[in-house]
Amino acid sequence: MAVIDGTPECEKAVYYAGRRAKNTNGGMVLLYVIPEGDFQQWLGVEQIMRAEAMEEAEAVMAKAAQKVREAIGIDPEIVIREGSAPEQINALVEEDRDIAILVLAAASAKEGPGPLVSAVAGRGAAFPIPVTVLPDVLTDEEIDALA
Repeated sequence: MAVIDGTPECEKAVYYAGRRAKNTNGGMVLLYVIPEGDFQQWLGVEQIMRAEAMEEAEAVMAKAAQKVREAIGIDPEIVIREGSAPEQINALVEEDRDIAILVLAAASAKEGPGPLVSAVAGRGAAFPIPVTVLPDVLTDEEIDALA
């Protein structure tokens, strides 16, 4: 499983997860989490904002899935959820016992590895599956050699 979170490094995680899935004859799950708390408006406005967030999520996921199909040749499962990313990742792993690994990529920027890697690292060993964190500086060829 790889998480689509809009960061530049998530493409590295998606590529690695796809290559690993293909090389192990497994499947691939792409997860997009719509942040919670952005919809605390009047009911009509809230519904419109939720619909717009879902449309954006679907468009982002369609693009990511197409890249996986073209680059790797597998058709990923798409999952879109709303809430806290670490909580939704954990919930999905608990629900889908076929998910065997979570793949993330860490940014090499001064600001840190990125919000998701920081959040997952802060949880310690709370996930019931291995978590692989790739540096964002790996090339596709280096990822191919690792996967």
